[in-house]
Amino acid sequence: MSIVSQVILKADDELRYPSSGELEGIKSFLDSGLLRLKIAETLAENEKKIVEKASRELFRKRPDYRAAGGNASGQKQYNQCLRDFGWYLRLATYGVLAGDKEPIEKIGLIGVKEMYNSLGVPLPGMVESIRCLKDASLALLTKEEAAETAPYFDYMVQVMS
Repeated sequence: MSIVSQVILKADDELRYPSSGELEGIKSFLDSGLLRLKIAETLAENEKKIVEKASRELFRKRPDYRAAGGNASGQKQYNQCLRDFGWYLRLATYGVLAGDKEPIEKIGLIGVKEMYNSLGVPLPGMVESIRCLKDASLALLTKEEAAETAPYFDYMVQVMS
């Protein structure tokens, strides 16, 4: 839920107008809107490049995932890994756009550990893939944009760890 919705719902629950501090929080959120939109645009436009760079880095660190018997050994499994990379990049982008972790929680992280465990996908590998996505993504952003974006990747890593 966006900060605007949170402030409105809290104030309404308490039968009051938003406080000056809450309004300042909304102002800050709105002021950062153009930055968040630019970040989302950069990540979306560079998805293929980010996914390719992140997957190369992951499989360089963990060649056993691509080796015979590894979770990404066949073309189908490899393509599924790349699909998941794109999914996690989109989740981070949703968080950036919302300025909140809630879309990441609601859309992509509920039950994800259980799903990967049931499929026999090693969670440490998924965590490392998100770290690789983070590095590849942040490399395309300015320092300010990277500072705004990094916490969403970090949150996914935390939940998956």
